[in-house]
Amino acid sequence: MRHAVKGRKLGRTTSHREALFRNQLQSLMDKERIITTLPKAKELRPLAERVITRGKQGTVHARRWALRWLLRRDLVKKLFDDIAPRFSERPGGYLRIVKLGPRQGDGAEMAVIEMVDRVAPAAGEKPDKESAAKGGKPAKGARGGAAAKAAKAAKGDSPGKADKPGTPGTPAKTAKGEDGESEKKPARAAKPKVDKQAGKPAPDGAKGGARGKQKPDAKRPTGQQRPGGGRKPTGPQKTG
Repeated sequence: MRHAVKGRKLGRTTSHREALFRNQLQSLMDKERIITTLPKAKELRPLAERVITRGKQGTVHARRWALRWLLRRDLVKKLFDDIAPRFSERPGGYLRIVKLGPRQGDGAEMAVIEMVDRVAPAAGEKPDKESAAKGGKPAKGARGGAAAKAAKAAKGDSPGKADKPGTPGTPAKTAKGEDGESEKKPARAAKPKVDKQAGKPAPDGAKGGARGKQKPDAKRPTGQQRPGGGRKPTGPQKTG
């Protein structure tokens, strides 16, 4: 029996458990709210409150001690410049744990651990212009109204596009000469056919290249002797 034994091992070795808490502390200081299992949240809260208390001291030693757990200088800066001043009047109890019920799958008890003074965004709140400039999505109302009219006016003022025909001051789509008739491009002259093998222009009616050769009409008779002598064998010859 483990009577009067403080802390939970969480099924991990010491080094693995410390690495787990470092990762959770980094996420907690960055987002100020994380979801984890209830035993892990109960083990993380004393350590996270100790880190915030060090942030209220503001000494160089406290910064080095916090860097040991957070491992990131930007998070240490946020802890000492933003998070710790918010809890300057509070002696303790910087975090809260809210149970969420069992997790679907293994049935583990889930919980939310978050900072007490964390300002949650209201439901249906539209981001302002500064957040939209930083990369957030613009509000739905900004897409219509004056913004849409300004966009259409900018498109209409662009010199690359012409307005619809019929409006005054717009150039006609078809280019016309002085007489009012549309200018036509001169027809291209036909190129003479050139024989590829001889390199000379072929006579009219003859095709150039190898396809222009005329095949002889008369075929060689079957009984005529071949130039090498003898007739073409018609079948396999029988040997003695």
